Amino acid sequence: MTTEHDRPVIGVLALQGDVREHLAALEQAGAAPVAVRRPRELAAVDGLVLPGGESTVISKLAEMFGLLEPLRERVRAGMPVYGTCAGMILLADRIADPRSGQQSVGGIDMTVRRNAFGRQNESFEAPLEMAGVAGDPVTGVFIRAPLAEKVGQDVEVLARHEGAVVAVRQGDALATAFHPELTGDFRVHALFTEMVRAKRTAGAL
Repeated sequence: MTTEHDRPVIGVLALQGDVREHLAALEQAGAAPVAVRRPRELAAVDGLVLPGGESTVISKLAEMFGLLEPLRERVRAGMPVYGTCAGMILLADRIADPRSGQQSVGGIDMTVRRNAFGRQNESFEAPLEMAGVAGDPVTGVFIRAPLAEKVGQDVEVLARHEGAVVAVRQGDALATAFHPELTGDFRVHALFTEMVRAKRTAGAL
């Protein structure tokens, strides 16, 4: 039985994108989810999800709300972070095709390409074998999804779709090109919740 003490506080960056779906998935995964819009809210969480949406818009809003630098600092300091789709782009150290004014948070040694699988009307679902997620394949929902073109030697590839890298982990940073929060399957969020819980426990020793 999970107690309140076992429920890590995981924020969802709530500036734009599918915030509500992530909050619901984190709740199902055993976390205590909260929306994060301000630096003081960011400072209070054990981990953070960067949701799908428009990566350029999210980065500009984060800068406008005074969140971009605090977010970079916390990621550099080892706060667990999980990015889906646009969030994957934000966690990349390098963007192959950035839009004007687009900035990333960084944290994963990879180069990502935006909209690598086509436009919105070319969205699709595919079953994925994902390392760290037991049981049946994960259903990957790809909506204007990126891919990781290059990854550094310290980056673990967790899943591929037709050879393309679509899920990675480096230390306490996790990223997927797809949207598990849209499927009703919260196993990927449970993986991240366990990452946050382990980090919090280690920090308390």
